[in-house]
Amino acid sequence: MNIIPYVIIPVLLIVVGWQYLSRQKLKSELNELHKNLARIIDNETTEKVLVQTNYYTVRNLLLQVNRLLSYNQRVIADFKRTKESLRKMLSNMSHDLKTPMTVILGYVEKIKKSDKISKEEHNETIHRLHDKTLSVINLMNQFFDLVKIESGDMDLPMSRLSINEICRKNILEYYHLLHSKGLRVEVDIPNINHYILGNEGALNRIFSNLISNAIRYGSDGGVIGLTIREELETVAIDIWDKGKGIEEVHLNRVFERLYTLDDARNPEFQGSGLGLSITKRLVETMNGEIHLYSKPFEKTIFTCIFKKITY
Repeated sequence: MNIIPYVIIPVLLIVVGWQYLSRQKLKSELNELHKNLARIIDNETTEKVLVQTNYYTVRNLLLQVNRLLSYNQRVIADFKRTKESLRKMLSNMSHDLKTPMTVILGYVEKIKKSDKISKEEHNETIHRLHDKTLSVINLMNQFFDLVKIESGDMDLPMSRLSINEICRKNILEYYHLLHSKGLRVEVDIPNINHYILGNEGALNRIFSNLISNAIRYGSDGGVIGLTIREELETVAIDIWDKGKGIEEVHLNRVFERLYTLDDARNPEFQGSGLGLSITKRLVETMNGEIHLYSKPFEKTIFTCIFKKITY
């Protein structure tokens, strides 16, 4: 009597049963994965998919699904930040254009009634109209410059430059303005030249923005300073003042596009809110860093850091 079939049949039944249960368990786990994934996507949460499983393939699938979720969540967060930044930028841009355009319209209407005003008043109105129109053009140019820098469309050829000479030239260009405002100037530029790989036009714009910014907002401190410091493999340039400074609440936002302090809306401190954004992007384009420290009426320092070159 052959007993082999009597042994094989139960074994086969066990194998088939185990396979059936395994398929059911796998199906259940995949259904749970599907349900959790759908809930996370529908509710736009930052959760990850958690499913208890002993299947190596399912664990690998979960790992890749969670990586994809993390990436998708970062994209959504970046999109929301960009959308909010764009909304604020357009709001500020609208404000900064609406105000001078309203003034320009007022000047134009005044000129249209030139028969009712004196020649002297007419010429003065023309002069103010010209200045205000130039300020609008300057604002638009700054805006488009920022767009070009951020999109990588601005050509900035790099060369070996002496940061000492560029700093001297820029502070000297403001000497007469500083003198006329009765400001003391403290310059600490070492005799040993420090060289960086940069673009001269971009560096001139950076230091011009920072010096004019210090004059506009920090002149009440009575002193404007420029210091060059060597730090290991880098060179740091401090442009500082002892004026009213920047409150802590604003420190992390001054480099945002079109972000201005409250008093920047005052004609005496009129600014577009683009200068520091352009400055930061130009510094970063030359692989540098820019930092801000401010303690009101003690010291406000904008520091640009670039890597030194020795050739």
